[in-house]
Amino acid sequence: MIDRPIGYYVHHHGAGHLARAKAIFDAADGRVTLLGTNIGSAGIDLADDRAASQTFDGADGIGKRPDALHYAPLDHPGVRSRVAAIAQWIDESSPSLMVVDVSAEIAMLARLASVPVIYVRLNGDRNDTAHLEAFRGASALLAPFHKDLEADATPLWVRQKTRYFPGITAAPMGSFETAQNTVLVVNGRGGKGGDGAAIAAAAAQCPGWHWRVIGPCSLPPSAPPNLTMLGWVDCPEREVSAATLVVGAAGDGLVSHLLAADRPFICLPENRAFDEQLATARGLSKAGAAVVLLRWPEPAQWPNLIQKALTLPGKLRRRLHDPAGATSAAQWLFRMANSSGTSWEEAA
Repeated sequence: MIDRPIGYYVHHHGAGHLARAKAIFDAADGRVTLLGTNIGSAGIDLADDRAASQTFDGADGIGKRPDALHYAPLDHPGVRSRVAAIAQWIDESSPSLMVVDVSAEIAMLARLASVPVIYVRLNGDRNDTAHLEAFRGASALLAPFHKDLEADATPLWVRQKTRYFPGITAAPMGSFETAQNTVLVVNGRGGKGGDGAAIAAAAAQCPGWHWRVIGPCSLPPSAPPNLTMLGWVDCPEREVSAATLVVGAAGDGLVSHLLAADRPFICLPENRAFDEQLATARGLSKAGAAVVLLRWPEPAQWPNLIQKALTLPGKLRRRLHDPAGATSAAQWLFRMANSSGTSWEEAA
């Protein structure tokens, strides 16, 4: 039994961080404490550190910021408050380990507070100084994806320090009857939203398919009868499980859900810092697990693209997923906590 808690810092840009944290939290038998903005009663709620515009791209734009930091705006009360709250929790709770998903600054704060760090390493070309120093200072790295999706540019020493845990998703929702000929278009929270007019034009070219759209999306000037715009839904994984085929970006959350549900995928990676989604999309394409496009196709292309995605062997998707991903990750964190995070090779 681990008496001392494991802290889990949750970044608030994009839904994937919180979904992953909650999946591990649910598998951790009360041993994990979540820390983040809008966490509420699930853990320690931190002040918002975004700029006044409420936008956040992971960098503060300050030219004199140290190379080992990504986001350290000057004279920001929210930043001061969250740093103080995290430091106070560490002092009072004496955590055995701090999982950071993700922030080079919080990883440095925990390391300075003498807490072993497990850094959640997302995909992409993250060979800048801030990322590499966060990786170097961590006791180990956790990658929430299959090792075959790894970016080519990742250094060998980073790979060797990494444990790969595909399948860190919420517990399965149970079996759902797949709706016949249903295309689900998913627009994530971290992106710019879907183009309703383009989706409507695609749906019009596929009258034998019912198109459902979830997430932020502009309204089309006119919609064909086979298109339903749902907006935000409480349980997107339910929609993924019920779809015949999924269309969306290459964010960790969506990719994990569709691999868990074993659904054919048409992937359109969005522009993200460090080419995160592009790296994942390339890996999916190389593995034969998705049809990957770099831009939204012309309406007339959709019937053939759907058929192409349906012909991809399901076994190529299934091998990239571990149904016990969250449980495996939680158990590994327990072993790391027991080893005080100082001997990754032995705890691994």
